[in-house]
Amino acid sequence: MNSRRIFLKKMIAGTAAIQLPFFASSFADFENEFVADDYSLKISLAQWSIHRSMDKGILRAENFASIAKNDFGISAIEYVATYYKNYSTNERFWQSMKQTAENLGVKSLLIMVDDEGDIGHLNKSERSKAVENHYKWINAAKILGCHSIRLNAFGDGDKKAVQDAVAESMTALCTYAAKEKINVIIENHGLYSADGEWIEGVMKKVNMPNCGTLPDFGNWCTNAKWGSTENNKCNEVYDRYQGVKEFLPYAKGVSAKSYAFNEQGEETIIDYTKMLNIVKESGFKGYIGIEYEGSALSEPDGIRATKVLVEKTLKKVYG
Repeated sequence: MNSRRIFLKKMIAGTAAIQLPFFASSFADFENEFVADDYSLKISLAQWSIHRSMDKGILRAENFASIAKNDFGISAIEYVATYYKNYSTNERFWQSMKQTAENLGVKSLLIMVDDEGDIGHLNKSERSKAVENHYKWINAAKILGCHSIRLNAFGDGDKKAVQDAVAESMTALCTYAAKEKINVIIENHGLYSADGEWIEGVMKKVNMPNCGTLPDFGNWCTNAKWGSTENNKCNEVYDRYQGVKEFLPYAKGVSAKSYAFNEQGEETIIDYTKMLNIVKESGFKGYIGIEYEGSALSEPDGIRATKVLVEKTLKKVYG
């Protein structure tokens, strides 16, 4: 496929709340020599990649679709629920967000949900409350046109008991979500959820088509919540390649986590060639979500570096 410019300096007619490109750089002159669509895989952007800018009030969460498209040439996005808590049940807000994304030609893929209670809580009342807390995000995902919500499989206690509790909660959530044609998916986010075999057990217990996973390349620390392995700081790490392989049969998406890059543009602790070969061998067809979480580069530069790495590695693996 001929190379094409992926940065579009133009306003989209009829689009509400459009934001002009915030991250000024030479990105307008960047030539995209490879388009992942050639291999039935597409690239999306996780909102967490710009969380520092949103936390500081530099960027507004409502403009996420515009930022992804106009600043990075990415036409699919993954929302972080934390930034929309005040609007979680506001249908008019979600309809407006949907319209803005559609006007831009941006596809809404999923909502990443955190801090709504532990679905693996061993107390049934607390567990039920956590399940109910996720319903509103399923409803929001439906309005946006997403295929999934992503949640966390957290819970304290015996490993088997927590697994049973998570499976029970996932069954309830997937039953509710099935009516809306929404998937409910688990990301490896540390502790038990960073144990690929344990998550496989949850998937088999639930055994529903809309119950799935979101394998993340980076979150495989088994002794810390959220599971970050940045700077190799975790001393109990599940084999990331084995974990991704175990998640992939149930995957509804893939999260290409990145922290830092060497002079060749490779991720310093994650072998992207090995990872994307595993993705290829699994037969996965879907979106590879960019999620830059490092601090050495600015957020825009980290996103671009990850995008270039994903694109060149896809070309090598599938070419």
